[in-house]
Amino acid sequence: MQKIYVLSEEDTKQLLEMDEVIEAIENVYREKSSGSGKVFPLVFHEFKRSVADMDIKSGTLDEMRVYGLKLVSWFGDNPSKGLPALSGIVMLFDKNTGLPLGTINAEHMTGMRTGAAGAIGAKYLARKNSEVMLMVGAGHQASYQIRAIQTVIKGIKKVLVYDPMKFESAERFVDRFDYKSDGIEYIPVKDLETAVRSSDIIVTATPSRKPMIMKEWVKKGTHFSCMGSDMSGKQEIDENILKVARLFADDIPQSISVGELEMGIKNGAITQEDIICEIGDVLIGKCDGRTSDDEITVFDSTGIGLQDIAAGYMAIMKAKKNNMGIEVEF
Repeated sequence: MQKIYVLSEEDTKQLLEMDEVIEAIENVYREKSSGSGKVFPLVFHEFKRSVADMDIKSGTLDEMRVYGLKLVSWFGDNPSKGLPALSGIVMLFDKNTGLPLGTINAEHMTGMRTGAAGAIGAKYLARKNSEVMLMVGAGHQASYQIRAIQTVIKGIKKVLVYDPMKFESAERFVDRFDYKSDGIEYIPVKDLETAVRSSDIIVTATPSRKPMIMKEWVKKGTHFSCMGSDMSGKQEIDENILKVARLFADDIPQSISVGELEMGIKNGAITQEDIICEIGDVLIGKCDGRTSDDEITVFDSTGIGLQDIAAGYMAIMKAKKNNMGIEVEF
């Protein structure tokens, strides 16, 4: 009789540590670039524009001998019904037999792997002497992004938080942020332009469909990890920034179809050939990341199913070791 593990959101909160997830996602990027990690085509359906949608991201990790998928649904009206807007599950399968290994609540795990991805972009592309991080967007993802950046960039002294909807959201986020590190100031900001001009690392995680950050605000040497654009038409930064930056992606086909780079290509500001490489190619030394302190760098992360597979597999292995989760007969 086949047995599978079922892990709840609370299980993943106890099992996943940020530094371990960052390491796992780095390995995912290396596998993808070496060819042993394969991304399957994205499935996306919008039930009602800007109100309800779902997507499926999937793939296989040959070295880990596991494949799987994540299905995420977003129903914007759910909070008014007392329900979460975002929900999803990860399903994992043994690559040698095709038998299921586990089903995992995706909410916390998605936050962790997305935070790890943004931080990896900064780790390999930001200036080594970066001290000021700007978080654009004070929603659910902001906490994970800041936690992850703090983990990999040890010189951070200030974290600025800007919310495009209302300043009070940024204030409330900073007040409630549970992962403050000694020696770092956490500051809610009202003026985005001023914040951009003083920042070394800028992480964007919003649902914006028009650019919020203008090219003339950006100082030399700035790094962007663009995390919010994950469906066609979304855009967080001025496409003129892309024209003068070194561009990197987690998955080039996804970036040009649903990522931050999409509108820049559609509007003729850049071409696909302007993308230097995928981030995994930087990790394995196949291409150069940042080549000078004056360069502006952009990492466009649309998110890939391999991240969820790796984080999920880690969670299941740790659950087995620690007798956590529920093991059920299938």
